[in-house]
Amino acid sequence: MTATYRKYILNFKQASGTSRGVLKTKETWFLVLETEAKRGVGECGLFRGLSIDDRPDYEEKLKWVCSNIYLGMDVLLEALIEFPSIQFGLEMAFKSIASESTFELFPSKFTQSLDSIPINGLIWMGDKAFMNRQIKDKIAKGFDCIKMKIGAIDFQTELDLIKSIREEFTSKDIEIRVDANGAFVVSEALEKLKRLSELDLHSIEQPIRQGHIEDMAQLCENTPLDIALDEELIGVFSVTKKKELLQMINPQYIILKPSLVGGFRGSDFWIDIAEKLEVDWWITSALESNVGLNAIAQYTYGKKSNLPQGLGTGALFTNNFASPLQVKNGTLQYDNLKSWTFNL
Repeated sequence: MTATYRKYILNFKQASGTSRGVLKTKETWFLVLETEAKRGVGECGLFRGLSIDDRPDYEEKLKWVCSNIYLGMDVLLEALIEFPSIQFGLEMAFKSIASESTFELFPSKFTQSLDSIPINGLIWMGDKAFMNRQIKDKIAKGFDCIKMKIGAIDFQTELDLIKSIREEFTSKDIEIRVDANGAFVVSEALEKLKRLSELDLHSIEQPIRQGHIEDMAQLCENTPLDIALDEELIGVFSVTKKKELLQMINPQYIILKPSLVGGFRGSDFWIDIAEKLEVDWWITSALESNVGLNAIAQYTYGKKSNLPQGLGTGALFTNNFASPLQVKNGTLQYDNLKSWTFNL
């Protein structure tokens, strides 16, 4: 078996605002395994500025993986503990080459087009009019759960925007999640959570920056609005440290991005610990191409969560790969009458 890798730049259809700035492109890497008879494809979804493996030696590590592919997946995964996105790409590629079909990694009712995955509609940051248009569009398309990025514009403007939605749609009509991406200052966080809670929201992701563990624990203990850890999980490698983190902070939810937490195996560790501690969870993509999104979606379906998942990012790019994935009526569906076009 041989292994090669390639870099690919995804281009956003429109610049997308986050609390970390405006995104116009997204870098990703593909790992391709080949034998005489088969090919396996995995996506190493590096997220610059967020991934713990955003390091100068990233490409060097990919070269090393390709040169040492004969060591096998288990040995390589252990050696890649500090490179979770490469771990995920490797798992995906090995799963792909072992499957009957390159892109059907977890056969299920989902891949048979017999079932779908409820997802939240993602609302990007921008001015009030832009965000309002997105919200109305998601509601018109059948979403009953939306996720709003907050923290980049004036907080009062964001509150007014959410309030205007609530005046038109109750929480029975539409569930609203907000994601602060760590934008709140610790000293102001609890007051902001109180004001947000008055708008009957589902939860808030990562209100303060990761690493402030004691502050986050206090917030989770006193918050009037359920808190979901997201970035907080990045870079926590050992199972012992994972358990310690969740025990210490005791959040209401955790959010798993397989590209950022070590793929299927890394996500399994977090889910197992969370469920034992009675912490609920959902899974979110991290701006991968349809190749990575497809793997995450199939894995997620098998986990049987009853919450809307964060898997609606496939239509964001102008140069994504054609796939059977489609968003319809607030769900992610797999139309197996449609074929893949993976032209790398």
